Amino acid sequence: MTIILWGVINRKFTVKDAWGFIKDFYADWFPDLPKYKAFNKRFCYLSDGFRVLCDILLNKISDSLALPITTHLIDSMPIIVAKEKRCKRAKVAKEICNMGYCDSKKMFYYGVKLTAIGQSQHKTLPTPRKMLLTPAASHDINMAKEMLQDVYGIGLYGDKAYINEKWQSYLLDQQDVKIFTPIKHEKGQKPLESADKLLSTAISRVRQPIESFFNWLQEKTNLEKASKVRSAAGLLSFVFSRIAACCLIMIGAF
Repeated sequence: MTIILWGVINRKFTVKDAWGFIKDFYADWFPDLPKYKAFNKRFCYLSDGFRVLCDILLNKISDSLALPITTHLIDSMPIIVAKEKRCKRAKVAKEICNMGYCDSKKMFYYGVKLTAIGQSQHKTLPTPRKMLLTPAASHDINMAKEMLQDVYGIGLYGDKAYINEKWQSYLLDQQDVKIFTPIKHEKGQKPLESADKLLSTAISRVRQPIESFFNWLQEKTNLEKASKVRSAAGLLSFVFSRIAACCLIMIGAF
């Protein structure tokens, strides 16, 4: 786990690159370092360990917050095992993967989807509070429902995928959770009035930092590109090791 986390943080994004660098330059620090095939196999068995580490680090980040800010943001990003040309034929990690559509990238892909709820911070990236990994085709509202089961008293800003009047009304009445989304323009509807356009623009600006957070996550860990993964266990280790690495960066461990 140490080798993988160090590797991700230092841009050794594949298991082989991280293993190779340690073997060539720090072999005396790891005298029992196995050969690559055994090391890679061991990495795939560590998914539960990386998942627990993510939970610990996310809790540590939450505990470090000085003020209880109620403004939260929600969004998701694709983790792509196979792109459009191969997604219909892909079978890797089919226990947790399927084919979905990423609206922001206007593309179909085979893989999983990572959804995050972050607490808004002034002039910086939001602080991640909850994350959920689901198959690519999972509906954003279903993911949000699961993540918000034990959440109370916040304002949550999301995109148009989270529009559902019945669900939004329930959250407001039962959990004091107010969902803010841009106004959806139905097909055949007249153009939005100026006030509605201004509201949609304002909401989009508030939620923009969560998009920046995912861009930062991709830049630091190359999380979106999982095409070299060959099993469900390997994919889970791939995802959670990268989230853990970013959490370590956020708490200042590196």
